[in-house]
This record gives sequence, C-alpha cells and structure tokens, in this order.
Amino acid sequence: MIKLWIDHRNTWRGIDFMNHLLTALTVYLVICTLSVFSPGQAPKNFAQARRDLKLFHEKAMKENGIIGAGTIVIQDGEVIARELYGLSDRERGTLVSEETIFHWASITKTLTGIAIMQLRDQGALSLDDPIVKYIPELNKVHNSHSLMSEIRIRNLMSHSAGFRDPTWPWGGDKPWHPFEPKDWSQIVAMLPYTEILFKPGSRFSYSNPGVIFLGRVIEIISGEDFEVYTDKNILKPLEMYHSYFDRTPRHLLRDRSAGYYLRDGKIEPAPFDPDTGITVSNGGLNASLSDMVRYVTFLTGDPRRQSRYDQVLKRSSLLEMVQPQLPIDAGGLPEQTGRNRRDWAGLSFLIEENFGMKFYGHYGEQAGFVSHLTVRSESRTACLIAIITNATNATNAIVSGQRTADNSPNTMRLVREIREYLFTRIFPLFPPVVAP
Repeated sequence: MIKLWIDHRNTWRGIDFMNHLLTALTVYLVICTLSVFSPGQAPKNFAQARRDLKLFHEKAMKENGIIGAGTIVIQDGEVIARELYGLSDRERGTLVSEETIFHWASITKTLTGIAIMQLRDQGALSLDDPIVKYIPELNKVHNSHSLMSEIRIRNLMSHSAGFRDPTWPWGGDKPWHPFEPKDWSQIVAMLPYTEILFKPGSRFSYSNPGVIFLGRVIEIISGEDFEVYTDKNILKPLEMYHSYFDRTPRHLLRDRSAGYYLRDGKIEPAPFDPDTGITVSNGGLNASLSDMVRYVTFLTGDPRRQSRYDQVLKRSSLLEMVQPQLPIDAGGLPEQTGRNRRDWAGLSFLIEENFGMKFYGHYGEQAGFVSHLTVRSESRTACLIAIITNATNATNAIVSGQRTADNSPNTMRLVREIREYLFTRIFPLFPPVVAP
C-alpha cells in the first residue's frame, strides 16, 4: 500500500495534488507489474510443481540407496527450489545443507576453459595457437594422423585433439597407489607411450589428458600454479569463499562431505579428501552448494551484476564458449537420452538440445561423487545436482540409458532421470527472456 505523506503545514491544491496522485499511481502500477512479471520469480503454478519435485527427489534417492545429495534450481539468479537429502558424512551423522562442500570432479573443466578465455582476451594466447608452442614435450607423442603442430588449443577445449580418455591408464588399483599422478614429470614420462587416435579436429572424443595440458598452459603463461591463478581470477571475484582445490583447509573440514560407492548392495567409503595432483585442472574443484549457485548465476548472466561479472570474463567470450564446435555422436556421453536430443562440444562446455530446449553445462564423476551442472540461458534457468554415492554395479545402464534386468541402482542413470524430470516439469514453466 502506497502512502502519500503530506506536510501538515501545506495544503494540496489543484495541479499539485494531481501530480502527486499520478506519481503514486505510477509507482504502484510498476510495483504490481514487477511482482507479476519479474523473471526472477516463479510462476503461480510453480508451488505444486515444487511439491511434486520434493516427493520425486526423495523417492528417487531412497530407491537408489543414496547417502546424501543436493538438487538446486536457480531462476534469474535466485534459488527457487532446494532439495537436500540425507547425510553429508555417514560416520559423523552430519546432514546435507547449502554449506555442504561437494567434490565437483570434471565440472572443474569449465573453470579451466574460462581461465584460457581470460588469457585469450588479455592477448596472452590465441585459441588457434599450436599446443606445442607452450608444451614442446608433446612432440614426443606418436601421431600418425598429422603433425603435432596441427593440434590447437581450441581442439583441446572441444575434446577433438585425438588424445585418449583416461589420464593414467596403467595401474592405480592398489591401495598404495596415488589417487592421481602428482607431478608434471610423470605425465611427460608417459608421452612417448601416448598416441593421437584420430585426425585432430575431425571428431569428439572426451579426453582428460587434453584438459591437463590446458592447465599446464595456464601455469606457463601466468607464472602461477593453476590453483592459485584460478582462485585469484575466478573464485574470489565471484565470492566463492567456500571453494578450493584438492585438500580441504582445516576451517572447512566440518562442511566437507564424504564420498561413497554402492557396489552389489554394499556401501564402501571412497578416498576422503583426495589430492588430484597434476590433474587438478581436470577435476580438482571442491565447493559448497551455495558457492556453486554463485557460479551458476555468473554463467546464466545477471544484468544487475554484469559489470562485476565482466571483470571475470566478458559476456561475449562466455557465450562464445557455449557455441557448438562439433557434434557428439550417440554414445559419446553417458546417459545420452531424451526427446529429439542432439549434442555438441563447445569450448570446455557440453551443449545439448533436448525436449525442445537448449542447454549447456558439464557433468562430473570421481571419488564417490556424481554431479551435474545444466544451464538454459534463454530463460536464465539452471540446475545443480550433487550426489555423494556412486552406484557403479549397473555399468551397462550407463551406456544404454536403460535399467538393468534386476533394476539395480545406478547413479548416472539417476542423474539423468532427475534432469529429465526438471526438463519436463520445471524448466518449461519459465519462458525465454533473452535471445538464444
């Protein structure tokens, strides 16, 4: 209710009264309009959709034997749905909360790509620079398809350089083995035993070593460790103060979640608080749910904060990252299902057309954690999914997108089902507000 405050010493006369009245009515109508049409608010029919999501989420987690999880929906920079389930640490009995710190695994790759784009915008590199310009050691790689100088930074960002998928394909299954290679020298030692599998740029093939090479480029150009550079130039400017790489600082240990594997109906603890070593640019990020909301808001864009966001990365450069570089064939990603689905590699982001909408984002899977980040830029809507139990005994379902005969739990399939639920029940409630 708008009140007009009148000085008791004065009287309202003729035109003065009408001017004040018209001003008050205008303000009132603007407020009413914003309250109905503001894209940051949920539509009237969202209340029931949110209640249905809560029931679906809890049922799905129980059916898949999940210890703890968090699913968050963000609209125009605001959290509109927050589903927190179970325990962040079974031994300590702590509950999942917004401040729970999850391991985000390969979602780290998007930060690596942003760092590369920052350096590009500063004129320190070109995306078409040969990777051997910065890492001459790669000339030791066996390449029967091209010269190594034909592999560009752009190819590494789009997973089209021809490198293999796993970082460390030999060993690693003994308790005393390191979680990941610790030193750059270990990667270099593997290069004479590494080959390029296809002509660079000809197709998509997910590669972890390729992203490690991007991290190395960041260190060489900036003169700083990847963790230091990224913290100073991405995490801190976005006020992600409960985010870090690898081992947890002591003051955040109480919020750190544990990871678990579910195999043949038995829960096994994953390595706690692991060090990803030289592979940090590939999968070393740990962050609270609340911090990841800040990151997602940066990705979706927010006119109210854009001047600050542009200090991290220009909006035009971010949009460049989510433009298709080359298609991803069926079977190129886990749980590649949906309705009229098509997939492309962007620059450090994965792009998806599904259920009549376009999305971009990334997924992660490591150390008992499974996660997903998905953005629909047209409506500035996004979701975060983080699960601390990786059910791995239904491996065939990961490829086929189907439940196994015994209906055994599978976390990658569970993430797909949550995403498809959001794609069909939640995301369509919010119409586009910006051009695709």
